[in-house]
Amino acid sequence: MEHSRSIEFFKDYWDIIVGVFALILAVFFHFSHFSLLSTIFAAIGIGSLAVTISEIAEILAERFGEPFGSMILTFSAVLVEIIILFMVVLEAKTHPEVVETVKNGIIATVIVDLNALLGIAVFVGGLSFKEQVHNEDTSASYTTILFVAAAMLLVPTTISLHSSQEALFKASVIIGILLMIFYIFIFKFQTNTHVHFFKFTKRSRVKKVLENENDDYFFDRKSNLFNILVLVALLVLIAILSEIFAKDGVVIFKEFGLTAGFVGILIAFVTVAPELFTAIRAAKNDEMQRVVNIAMGASTVSILLTVPALIFLSLLVGVNLTLDFTPLQVGALLLTILLVWKTTEDGETNYLEGLSHLMLFLSYAVIAIFY
Repeated sequence: MEHSRSIEFFKDYWDIIVGVFALILAVFFHFSHFSLLSTIFAAIGIGSLAVTISEIAEILAERFGEPFGSMILTFSAVLVEIIILFMVVLEAKTHPEVVETVKNGIIATVIVDLNALLGIAVFVGGLSFKEQVHNEDTSASYTTILFVAAAMLLVPTTISLHSSQEALFKASVIIGILLMIFYIFIFKFQTNTHVHFFKFTKRSRVKKVLENENDDYFFDRKSNLFNILVLVALLVLIAILSEIFAKDGVVIFKEFGLTAGFVGILIAFVTVAPELFTAIRAAKNDEMQRVVNIAMGASTVSILLTVPALIFLSLLVGVNLTLDFTPLQVGALLLTILLVWKTTEDGETNYLEGLSHLMLFLSYAVIAIFY
């Protein structure tokens, strides 16, 4: 009996146990100057504690309902992304070349959200159900936003071809401001004037698995305020781990000769992992609306909030972060948005569409590794 209770306890709280244990080891190896081990354990700690954040965010999401639920999930993931990338930005003061890693991380997160996360969830859901449905207004709204955001990111890239570094930097700051303004109106659109665009009212074909799954889960019994305070505390721990990951990781990535594109994908997967697990569970439960909200919502917030946040945080620490992306990054982003538009425009998904997203992501990953 005691053994089974221990197993159940570990199944419920493995992420916290692993996260704290990894944090202790990462700090120990960091101060012992074992950069490889500290980087590995920092990544494990970030991923594990990010899962805890996702679990608590999902509890809050269930309480608030859609579209606020998915927004809580995406905001929590984007905060983790901003923290990690900002710690990498800090390393640019001594290693200027890591700015390219930050840029790759921004684009890679969107591509991982829209291809890996959406692709795996749609593929897994499609194996259980012949077709899954969602509100087509959701994908139509998000693809419009993403196309405009991608076009805005093209502006500094275009300016970089014929103008000075000073002009490029000014253009990047202006675009960062415009992205933030754009998001303010999008937030109002989602939460006030057009909430119905991001909801789905049809009844699921299967009973919700999550309803009675975690009756004894500690955070399920706590108030919203308590859970929010825990989220803040976890973000602080992730900031500590991210600093170690960035500081020691820069050295290790150089030693192993990893490309900035590949490192960007690694960072993206660390931040997206919790959302990925949530999306897969939702797809298996025939909740494709939540999958679309998470994948496309996270991508939208990632561009419209992460980019401005990183630009202005970089200014505070004396690093000039510009938005001149490579043709590979811009091309992959536009192709991804185009594919998402085609696979979600009719409000139905199947496993072939999920597989198509996965193939596009794997193709991008091959180029990023060797480019």
